[in-house]
Amino acid sequence: MGPPIPAGVSNRHVHLSEEDLAKLFKNGLTKWRDLSQPGQFAAQETVILAGPKGTLEKVRVLGPARKRSQAEITVSDAYQLGVAALVRESGKIAGTPGITIIGSDGSVQIDEGVIVAQRHLHMTPEDAEVFKVKDGDLVEIAAGEARALIFDQVIVRVSPDYQLAFHIDFEEANAAGLKQDDPVRLVGLSRSSRIDAQVTEEPANRQGPGLTLITEEVARQAKGSLYLTPGGLITPLARDMIRERGIEVITLK
Repeated sequence: MGPPIPAGVSNRHVHLSEEDLAKLFKNGLTKWRDLSQPGQFAAQETVILAGPKGTLEKVRVLGPARKRSQAEITVSDAYQLGVAALVRESGKIAGTPGITIIGSDGSVQIDEGVIVAQRHLHMTPEDAEVFKVKDGDLVEIAAGEARALIFDQVIVRVSPDYQLAFHIDFEEANAAGLKQDDPVRLVGLSRSSRIDAQVTEEPANRQGPGLTLITEEVARQAKGSLYLTPGGLITPLARDMIRERGIEVITLK
């Protein structure tokens, strides 16, 4: 599973283009504190987001300026604003809703750019070698303790400029009882990325690749035996399904 990874929990925030920043704040941004990723910072300045059904106040501006403005909000925020925000990677805003952004010195209307950020994992190329993943992979992350969850569809982002961190919004973090800098674990590739050959009817002496996580759905679809890597996880519902269906689980050496 690899070493622990620190969690980065994000609240709603906006990124502004140079042009929009000049309209909203004539004096630019004032750094409040640095963020976990090198060169990124939270500004003292905040904005109001105004949608068809409501507003959000004191939304933090993050710097430095970007090529295009975007607002990263939660699912609950989207209902409050009355916008159909899409789950997207940061920066991939084509076809997303727009919003009005109000600053201390003016306002701007962006035609697109409101998203719910896809959960993601930042790492360096050296980290990628340790975790045996590459840029663009989708992985699963095990997080939390008393309210532990497996977060699926976590996209891996690799760059020499990054620092190792698992980024989710505070709604997702609250669901798992997760706080800033809490350790999480990379379980393995997302279920959608695994090959069907990992669930097999081959004999028990098989020593090929195994599963790093057995979920209820995997157990439901299994035929014969399931092969688990050393240190792999079986969810509680999967254990029930395994007992119910009489599936044999073999831990590989």
